[in-house]
Amino acid sequence: MTPERPRRADAFQAQVETPLAVSRAGKPSALSDPGSAPLYAALDLGTNSCRMLIAQPRGSQFAIVDSFSKTVQLGVGLEATGRLSRSSMGRTIQALRICEKKIERHGVVRMRLVATEACRRARNARDFIRQVRRETGLSLEIIAPEEEARLAVISCAPLVNPSTEQLLVVDIGGGSTELVWIDLSAVPPAERARAIMRLHMGFDAQGDGAVARVVDWISVPLGVATLKDQFADVDDDAARFALMSWFFEENLASFSPYNAQNPREGFQIIGTSGTVTTVAASFLNLKRYDRTKVDGLQMTSDQIDMVIREYLVLGPEGRRTDPRIGRDRHTLIMSGAAILQALMRIWPTDRLSVADRGLREGLLYAQMSADGVLEDGPYT
Repeated sequence: MTPERPRRADAFQAQVETPLAVSRAGKPSALSDPGSAPLYAALDLGTNSCRMLIAQPRGSQFAIVDSFSKTVQLGVGLEATGRLSRSSMGRTIQALRICEKKIERHGVVRMRLVATEACRRARNARDFIRQVRRETGLSLEIIAPEEEARLAVISCAPLVNPSTEQLLVVDIGGGSTELVWIDLSAVPPAERARAIMRLHMGFDAQGDGAVARVVDWISVPLGVATLKDQFADVDDDAARFALMSWFFEENLASFSPYNAQNPREGFQIIGTSGTVTTVAASFLNLKRYDRTKVDGLQMTSDQIDMVIREYLVLGPEGRRTDPRIGRDRHTLIMSGAAILQALMRIWPTDRLSVADRGLREGLLYAQMSADGVLEDGPYT
C-alpha cells in the first residue's frame, strides 16, 4: 500500500450525513458568560478504539467533564476482505450508543464526531455510517489523512519546547500512522506553540503572524492493527518484531525529511498514541495508569529500547498478564513498538516527548478556537 499525501479536501466523499459539528440549534455557541461556558464533545472512531471527550473551555485550555474509551476492533478482518464485518460494526454501535447517552445527559450542543482509517478504506463504510445514524442518532464524519495529521499536531502544541526549531509529530493509530515535520526556526521561541495552533486552519493557510512551516507530512497506511495483521503468519516473536520494524521504515522512503541531513540540536519528536503512552507507563512501572505522570514525559532511545526488550522477553503470554500493558493492548503493543523503534532509529535525536493527547484534543481545540471561546483564541 502506498502512503497517502492528499493536499486538499478535509473529508472523504464517503461522508453521507451532515456532521454534528454545529450546535443542535443550528448555530455555533458563544461564550458570553464564563460561568455558563458551553460543553464540547470530540469523538475519534479509529481502527481499534472508540474514544470520546466532553470538555468545557477554561482560559486558554479546556477542562474535561466526561470521557469514554472502548476497544471495538472495528478494523478486524478489513485487511483480508476490504469490508467492516458485521460483528465489528455491532461492537462499535454498542459503544457509540454509550457515547450518545453521555452527550445527551450533559446537554452537549457543540460536537465533532470523526472516523479515520478503517472507514476510509472499507467498501461498506457508507452503509455503516448510515446504520450508526439510524441506530444512535450520531452523524460520523470520515476525515482525510491530512486533517487527522494536523489535529494531532495542534493537540501537542503545549508540549513543544521553546528551543525546538525542527519538530516531528508522530501519531501511531490502529490503521495508519501520521508524521508531520514542522520547521519552527523562523518563529520566535515564545510564539512557537501558538504558531502550531494556527495549523488548525490547514497546513498551507496559516493566517498572519509567526509561521510554523510544514516541510512535509505523510500518512502511512500501517498502524498497530494493520501492521500486526500483515505479519500474523510469522510465528517467532522476535523475528516478527524485526520484520515489522524494517517494513514500516521502508514505507517512509517518500517522506522527504527521511533522507535529509538534519542537526540534532533544536530537534524534537513528540509521539502521541496508545503505544507511546503504554511504553512510558511500562518505563515508569505504573501498575495503574496515571496521565499526569505520562503526559509530557521525556524518554531516551535507550530507555525505549529497554522497555521493548522487556516486552520481547515476556513473550505473548507474559505481555497478556502484564498490568502495565493491559488486556486491551497486549496483542498490539509489539506492532506499535516496532513502529516506534523504527522512528527512533532513523531521526536525529535520542529523545522522545510523550503526549497523552491526540485527535480528540485537537478536535476540541479546533472547535473552541473557531468559536472564539479560548482566552488566547481564536488562533488566526
